[in-house]
Amino acid sequence: MNIEPLLKALSEALSGEGPAVQIAPDGSFELIEQSALGLPAGSETEIAAVVLTSGSTGTPKRTLLSVEALAASSVGTAMALQGEGQWLLALPMNYVAGLQVLVRSLFAGTRPWAMDLSGGFTPEAFTEAALELTDNTRFTSLVPTQLSRLLTNPSAETLTVLRRFNAILLGGGPVNPALLEAARGAGLNVVTTYGMSETCGGAVYNGVPLDGVELAIRDGRIWLGGPVVAAGYLGDTQLTDEHFVEEEHDGELVRWYASGDLGELDSEGRLRVLGRADDVIITGGLKVSAGAVTDGLHKVPGVREAFVVPVPSEEWGQQVAAMVVSALAEAELLAAASEHLEAHLLPKTVVFVSELPLLPNGKPDRTAILATLAHAAHSH
Repeated sequence: MNIEPLLKALSEALSGEGPAVQIAPDGSFELIEQSALGLPAGSETEIAAVVLTSGSTGTPKRTLLSVEALAASSVGTAMALQGEGQWLLALPMNYVAGLQVLVRSLFAGTRPWAMDLSGGFTPEAFTEAALELTDNTRFTSLVPTQLSRLLTNPSAETLTVLRRFNAILLGGGPVNPALLEAARGAGLNVVTTYGMSETCGGAVYNGVPLDGVELAIRDGRIWLGGPVVAAGYLGDTQLTDEHFVEEEHDGELVRWYASGDLGELDSEGRLRVLGRADDVIITGGLKVSAGAVTDGLHKVPGVREAFVVPVPSEEWGQQVAAMVVSALAEAELLAAASEHLEAHLLPKTVVFVSELPLLPNGKPDRTAILATLAHAAHSH
């Protein structure tokens, strides 16, 4: 794919000399003049990119990312990774994680290499693309499913190219600790990231906020603040006002984004994401965290991936349901999971698959998973 025209348009937008760029799923792009972005009259904010949220929990929103926010994110990433280098693009460019590979490359003055995703993500295509990199310092950004595929019966060549990356950013959803352990045991420098379109992508690396990023837990929810926070949503001032807040701190205004995720800080002050606030399952009058159930299933040897959601139940109101990537039988899975989960946390419905259904950005397709699990629960 020829990404030169896109890189040129992004470069002009990031320098404040061109209109904002919105990338389509097929890699084509649209230029949007600043006057069409609905910013307040007199605003000096320059928008460089309009990015769709993943839509994994509802209708996708068009997020306005400013030149300042993307620059702050790039600087913070370079500091966290202790340098700049060449990036391999292995994610769709129309989502924030893919866009950021291009943006970081432009700020670093390096040439990104775009992997061919027309046939989907495969270890063979990734390895072929990684072999094209020429810089001594190399980075890539993946989602857990991609890394899992790369480490399931990897070829010697795949392991070799993976080990040549100075860092592999891993975000976009919960990470199975067994996957992290396997990756690091194979000699890979995997850096877990947490963030969203509204924070220019990953803003917390290995549980620690990037330089300049503020992190707070308010009423159990994760709030992120600082220069990386988006200017709002295109064409939706009400939603913007609901999620973005400006507060004075030490004489300066700090812009905050209120996420829909639950979190806590561990004894070392590192962020631990507990799942989405709307993923609380009320079954038989008891509250169950989908994130806690997912964590428990991930502790079972032989479970590669798990996705937990509530499905309707005549008896319980809602019941816990799970889609699991594993060769285990259901009885084996539940017996092993019971060592980590109380009885009311164990899934009542389990569907085994070889791979989770995914959205184009590599995140699990929540809508498709919900439909499959609801059908399976109803058929019991």
